[in-house]
Amino acid sequence: MTATDTTAPSTPAAKHSNSAPQKTAAAKPAPKGWGKLARTMLIPFFLCAIMGLFYLGAFHQPTPHNVQVAVVGDSAATKVFAQTLQDESDGALNVRTVDNEESAKALVENREIVAAYESTKDSATLYVSSAASETSDNVAQKVFMNVAFKQGQPFQVNDVVPTGDNDTSGQGLFFLLVALSIGGYASAVPLAGFMGKVRLPVRFAMAAVAAAVIATIAVVVAGPIYQVIENHFANIWLISWVYAVSIIMLGMGLHPLLRHWTTPILTMCFVALNFTSSGGIFQPAMQPGFFGALNTFWNGAGWLHAVQTLVYFPEQGIGMDILRLILWLIPGMALMCATHAWSAHNTRLANENAKIEEVERTVAA
Repeated sequence: MTATDTTAPSTPAAKHSNSAPQKTAAAKPAPKGWGKLARTMLIPFFLCAIMGLFYLGAFHQPTPHNVQVAVVGDSAATKVFAQTLQDESDGALNVRTVDNEESAKALVENREIVAAYESTKDSATLYVSSAASETSDNVAQKVFMNVAFKQGQPFQVNDVVPTGDNDTSGQGLFFLLVALSIGGYASAVPLAGFMGKVRLPVRFAMAAVAAAVIATIAVVVAGPIYQVIENHFANIWLISWVYAVSIIMLGMGLHPLLRHWTTPILTMCFVALNFTSSGGIFQPAMQPGFFGALNTFWNGAGWLHAVQTLVYFPEQGIGMDILRLILWLIPGMALMCATHAWSAHNTRLANENAKIEEVERTVAA
């Protein structure tokens, strides 16, 4: 007799049953790197938030407050009119009186006031300077056009210091500031990635050369190509170089600390905060107080005021603007020196640890 094989025959059902667990085990694992992706996506979310907050915060509802204007005349009636105009503006205007037309024009030319209003028996004249600010000029015209209408007088505007023929909007210098700023902070990161290979003096030289190229490009584009600026090329180039090199050095100094967050932080400082507080679109008197406060010390506002003075108000001084730009060099230089010292310290520790490990391996052998 032969032994009977008690093994159950192989059937399609059995094969299906045996293969099911294998398919479950072969299921694809969840992809890795979700945490890194989430951290990386914080950067565009951050940029979206700050650009929306600061740009809309600065520009969405320009409201005049404490705008400096004047009324021409020294009579009691003129003084009463000026005080009434200020009271009715509910804080929007700060109204003074001046004796005559020449004094009014001088104040406008010196940018001490936005506009001066002169009313006579036959007409009403508003003295403004579109070169100082086209938007402030427009706001002043709206206010005093209504005043002239109530007085029943024909209204005319006298632009004491107009914008250039090739910059009719008066914002060409602001967009030159945009070009310089973007060139500056965009140069900082690639230079920072290379600076670990060179000594500290070479790092400063790299920043200086990059800023010189950026300033040259900006002045050539704004000057010979588009004629937004027609004179003072050397002075504007030098001011632009100081401005650009301060941004580049700040970026190079921050990069060892912030790494991939360097560009977002530079964008916040030199785009979101810089452009909104520069006075290139709206002057501080048309913006919330936060941006007006930044305008007093931020480097973009200093550059714009200095270059605007050279182009349209050459008889006025720019000493304080230059001082402001020079002071902005200090944090960048300090950060570059500090991060260099920190990097050198870490390298020295790493070398010492490597020597100790080598000695230990030799002794153990």
